[in-house]
Amino acid sequence: MSKLTFLFICICTLSLSAQEKTRSNSTASAKAQAFDKPRLVVGIVVDQMRQEYLYRFAEKFGPGGFKRLMSDGFMLKNAHYNYVPTYTGPGHASVYTGTTPAIHGIIGNDWYDKVLKRNVNCVEDPQQKPVGNEKGNGDVSPWRMLSTTITDELKLATQKSAKVIGLSMKDRGAVLPAGHLADGAYWYDGLSGKFISSTYYKPGLPLWLEKFNSQNLAEQYANKEWNTLLPVAQYTESGPDDAPYETRWKGVAEKPVFPYKLKDIRGKFGNVEVVISSPFGNDLLTDVSKAAIDGEELGKDDVTDFLAISFSSPDYVGHAMGPNAVELEDIYLRLDKNIADLLANLDEKVGVGRYTVFLTADHAVADVPQYFKDNKIPAGILPAANVEKGLNEFLRKNMPGTDSLIEKIYNDQIFLNHKAFTGSLRSSGIDLLLATELISQYLMQQEGIADVFSAALLRASDYGAKGLKGNVVRGYNHKRSGDIAFVLEPHWTNWGSNVGTTHGSGYSYDTHVPVIFYGWGVKKGSSSQFHTITDVAPSLSVLLRIKFPSGCTGQPVVELLDN
Repeated sequence: MSKLTFLFICICTLSLSAQEKTRSNSTASAKAQAFDKPRLVVGIVVDQMRQEYLYRFAEKFGPGGFKRLMSDGFMLKNAHYNYVPTYTGPGHASVYTGTTPAIHGIIGNDWYDKVLKRNVNCVEDPQQKPVGNEKGNGDVSPWRMLSTTITDELKLATQKSAKVIGLSMKDRGAVLPAGHLADGAYWYDGLSGKFISSTYYKPGLPLWLEKFNSQNLAEQYANKEWNTLLPVAQYTESGPDDAPYETRWKGVAEKPVFPYKLKDIRGKFGNVEVVISSPFGNDLLTDVSKAAIDGEELGKDDVTDFLAISFSSPDYVGHAMGPNAVELEDIYLRLDKNIADLLANLDEKVGVGRYTVFLTADHAVADVPQYFKDNKIPAGILPAANVEKGLNEFLRKNMPGTDSLIEKIYNDQIFLNHKAFTGSLRSSGIDLLLATELISQYLMQQEGIADVFSAALLRASDYGAKGLKGNVVRGYNHKRSGDIAFVLEPHWTNWGSNVGTTHGSGYSYDTHVPVIFYGWGVKKGSSSQFHTITDVAPSLSVLLRIKFPSGCTGQPVVELLDN
């Protein structure tokens, strides 16, 4: 054989080998792309999470949790809530309906019902009874939510053959994402330490959940000690452990510092409610989520299922300690491990590339107002009780006979007593329009109030209005909201305490939240373009090729979906 012939044979052999390798890679790629839909969608909502936590705590995150989602998924770096109030109930409803309280009707965690003349909870349903503990908070359902959800649309698109399950430590965190057609929604009952439900779904708990509850894991977690995951000196991304801006458990600890002995703290409660205010609440929710995947056989066939998970414990810790606390950082370092555990479980049980995950938050959080004041940043506290007291004094002085004019002040909204305008007030020449204007002028004179909007002004405003006014318009439901809405100045809250903090405003510290898509149908990348939280649901609709939720006002994320 000549050298030339031998060289020719070698080249052909290498060429065939390369072609075979290319075909092999192409076949593997084709198999990976062969699925026309995911077997399971997992929606993760973190209760009270800022986008900046992903950056601030990044060096201490492990490779399998938040970093895996960010590096292998698609992240919206500039995603915001586009309404007020930024609370838990409206947040979960907005993520899953693709619209805002003006349309889906969940205008707060609670609100004043103008017909019933009392406060109502966003998932309160007197027609239902608890399942799993007759004394638990189980008289709930999603009936007050006026729009369908992405989970509802998945059920409708599959002739109800898709399974939809909602899980959370809070009832509203499970019920609203799961939607109206869910197979089940389950939440933590602090009295019994078990996950319970409502007769809206089924007359009894499924066997897998009965088995899970029988393990009494909450009892075990409630006897643990919460210490820092790392040596406390390494928490350089946070303030000192002993800070004057943090809430302490009265009668248990002299200072809000590590370690926290939950066994001692739970004695003050008399039950296992304490679990939800610790990172062990996230552990427990992760445990029940994995049990649900197995028990409901989620992602086991070619019909896409949906698991909605809402981690509530960061909200409890965040309220008590604020966003600069070591406790807050520690709960997120531990949550990172929970996310990694959940993803590894999905890899094993559903299959790599066979599921889609999205992660977001129901709202972010304000810094502790007193901390800002002590550092010369304008801030303050304006409790609703102070507003009501001052306004009533003003009305008594300037509008005699108007003691009954104010019916309720709640969620930074004023509800007027409309019956008062059918009697002596109208005969005296004082009508609703004049009273509204006088009240608005009074409010604008108060320190800490940035702007005031009447119902008439909001009804006449464009839903797409920008800025502070636009946020109020999109959060205002004309049947359920009050006669006057007011907005506080930046860093002002109605918290009523010098320790701890809250959320609810339309400012960026409360609106800027993570939005990450990961897994099947999701390309790697990120976008700094402005997006609203209402874009999550229609993006999922496009991925799943199903209808948008009925009230949807958001738009699909083009950067994520278009090649």
